Amino acid sequence: MRVTQRVKKLLSLYESDNPGTKTNLARILMEGRLSGSGRVMVLPIDGSARNFLEYPAGYDPQYHFQLAVDAGLSALAAPLGMLETGADTFAGAIPLILKMNSATMSSSHGKSNHGIIGSVRDALRLGCVGIGCTVHPGDKNGNLEEVRSMVEEAKSYGLAVVLWSSPGGESEEDETALDNTAYAGHLASLMGAHMICVRIPGSHLHHTEPTVATAQRPLMGGTSTLSDRVRHVRQSCLNGRRIVLFEGNQLKSDDDVFDDIRGIRDGGGHGYVLPYNSLYRQFEPALQMLDQSLKIYQGKA
Repeated sequence: MRVTQRVKKLLSLYESDNPGTKTNLARILMEGRLSGSGRVMVLPIDGSARNFLEYPAGYDPQYHFQLAVDAGLSALAAPLGMLETGADTFAGAIPLILKMNSATMSSSHGKSNHGIIGSVRDALRLGCVGIGCTVHPGDKNGNLEEVRSMVEEAKSYGLAVVLWSSPGGESEEDETALDNTAYAGHLASLMGAHMICVRIPGSHLHHTEPTVATAQRPLMGGTSTLSDRVRHVRQSCLNGRRIVLFEGNQLKSDDDVFDDIRGIRDGGGHGYVLPYNSLYRQFEPALQMLDQSLKIYQGKA
């Protein structure tokens, strides 16, 4: 596998990691149409079975494997059962990330319950390049300690670690507030994640009480554009020394999604995670959307 200078520079930021982990990170960074650019686009499959009611083909995990491969994405992330369904058919076709936890039936705003449904041994058995976990550092009953032990084990075997870090809270505004999003990314960095995925941040702040607002005054007026907000989130993740991806958790028009991708690109974000808009459509329209998304990151659209 040829590794570009840009990717080598990114790998050099992970000073404590072993060659196995760096090799697995390189496999993601050198895969697909963004290969070698230092940018990443991941297709994660998770969540409720209701996701696929409109287009039942999505109930078949191999549909998503094929979509990720044909689109030329960097990696596919999914829970244990879904990866087991296509791991042999698509062996070596695209890097796999085992999503170790998944939202339970009791999940709702204010109750971000994620059950552990996979193991590091499962990831090794399936040939995955890494593990992924969702953490909610803003919830009172967060799962940080539970996930931290899995991070340690994965690193000991040379696997990459991806943390989806969402603030948690009572409302959508809590989830997407710029200060909350930046802090969620920061905490994922402190937990040792190699790649961090956060929500696309809004321009509003959650903490506006006088004592905190004074400390956050530098943010006011300088975060009017998405690219500005992306820069701040990256800065919060060890001053840009970690790979930071952004995820939109709401259905939007394709044009709005493409605008988001441009803002992430222009702000120096390393990539975009496409959960919803690429799921709720048939195969060819989904492929077209992913094609346009990749062209934006390549500077072709």
